[in-house]
Amino acid sequence: MQYFAQLVSRLDQTNKTNAKVAALVDFLAVATDMDKLWAVALFTGRRPRRTVKTSLLRAWTAELSGLPLWLVEESYHVVGDLAETMALLLPPPAEGQDNRTLSDWMTFLADLAPLEESEKAARLKAAWTVLSPAERFVFNKLITGGFRLGVSQKLLVRALARHHGLDPAAVTHRLMGDWTPNTTTYAALLFSEDVRDDISKPYPFFLAHPLEGEPEALGAPADWQAEWKWDGIRAQYIVRGGEAFLWSRGEELITDKFPELAPLAEAIPDGTVIDAELLPFRDGQPLSFQLLQTRIGRKRVSKKQLAQAPVVLMAYDLLEWAGEDIRPWPLSQRRAHLEGLVRETARPELRCSPRVEAVDWAGLAAQRARAREELAEGLMLKRRAAPYRVGRVRGDWWKWKVDPFSIDAVMIYAQRGHGRRANLYTDYTFAVWEGDQLVPFAKAYSGLTDAEIRQVDAWVKRHTRERFGPVRSVDPELVFEIGFEGINRSGRHKSGVALRFPRILRWRQDKVAAEADTLDQLKALLPPAVQDG
Repeated sequence: MQYFAQLVSRLDQTNKTNAKVAALVDFLAVATDMDKLWAVALFTGRRPRRTVKTSLLRAWTAELSGLPLWLVEESYHVVGDLAETMALLLPPPAEGQDNRTLSDWMTFLADLAPLEESEKAARLKAAWTVLSPAERFVFNKLITGGFRLGVSQKLLVRALARHHGLDPAAVTHRLMGDWTPNTTTYAALLFSEDVRDDISKPYPFFLAHPLEGEPEALGAPADWQAEWKWDGIRAQYIVRGGEAFLWSRGEELITDKFPELAPLAEAIPDGTVIDAELLPFRDGQPLSFQLLQTRIGRKRVSKKQLAQAPVVLMAYDLLEWAGEDIRPWPLSQRRAHLEGLVRETARPELRCSPRVEAVDWAGLAAQRARAREELAEGLMLKRRAAPYRVGRVRGDWWKWKVDPFSIDAVMIYAQRGHGRRANLYTDYTFAVWEGDQLVPFAKAYSGLTDAEIRQVDAWVKRHTRERFGPVRSVDPELVFEIGFEGINRSGRHKSGVALRFPRILRWRQDKVAAEADTLDQLKALLPPAVQDG
């Protein structure tokens, strides 16, 4: 655990990319293969399931520290991170050093799952007494399942590639798929001859950058393919070895959650990988993403949900054909094969994302302006000569989204942030007017500069009305412009609406609260089909 704790400490002390990569490389040079495997798993989001309730952790921290539970709770609200709070409050460790490795401690945590509460308490208290303060902090992170330390997969890939002399694109591919430290080894993960030893393994997704400036800077429109930017779940549909696999962009295997796509497995040739968008779809047109959300996270999908939110694969790229990786082919060639595949398959569950045609950029701009009529977020612009790249690479794929919806709203609650922002009020609840009442409709925590956050934090502390743990109700005076990508009706919210990706566009210091918008103005932004629903 010593080496991993040192790595975490170095990562936490810098925002510089090269310094983080250097820290990762240094760890790889001294750690055991099992510890390296676990580190890769943790940094790619493969955290084990939490085996102890956080309420118990707070109670046991109070017992060991000799503090009342209410003081532990208040300390947690101030610090904003339970793992750090526990590390700060627990008494100093015993003399001597524990030599167990990261993988030893991961086994220790897994073994807690079936134990009775008293035995869990005894083992955890014993563990806390032998770990150094730095190790204890990391250990607590692992217990709570809150292991997020600002290391992107891109940085991890760079470090692994540098340390082992591998191609970064190959490393990215090898980290994909349904693996855990219990199902593979470090050597098998990184050095297998065939990166498709696991026939379900998807390819790394190619991601677009937002278009900056005017599209005319991209050159001739004829060099670009335009498509709708759909609002669904990015996915890859894989048919290999007589089996079909559906992967989300978040590397979740979701085949069983969309049983209506099962017939495609028999219609699509073996050795095929399709890059697509999972879209709720009925009567020849997309449906609201909100319907798809009713199916996300459910282990079993009811017949009612299948009927209410049927899905299609809206395909827009072909990555593997007849078992060959065709990502190096130009988009125009891949697209031609994809269109042929969709025609030959002739299944209603598989559609080809239509190209949006126009003779010039002005024509495409006019098409983009009507994107919401298509239940799309704008246009995708893809260079016809481009290969299918790995990750977010500038130059070949651009997302040209429509401007967000916006509404002016009043802040009515503020909550402390987390981590480095634990002492600042950074998370806000906003409301609009209904008559002379303010009705909450959204929460947002991004969009302000650091200087503005400090200003708002100071204002919140001077204008608090009531306190509810880490939350404060405040005088309804500050007005902010809130941007969002979509809006739908919702019976779960007091306002009757739910927003998609709300964020702060700007602080309207030029407006007073009485000039904020109304609930009627907010509902007027609902899609026409549901405004009267």
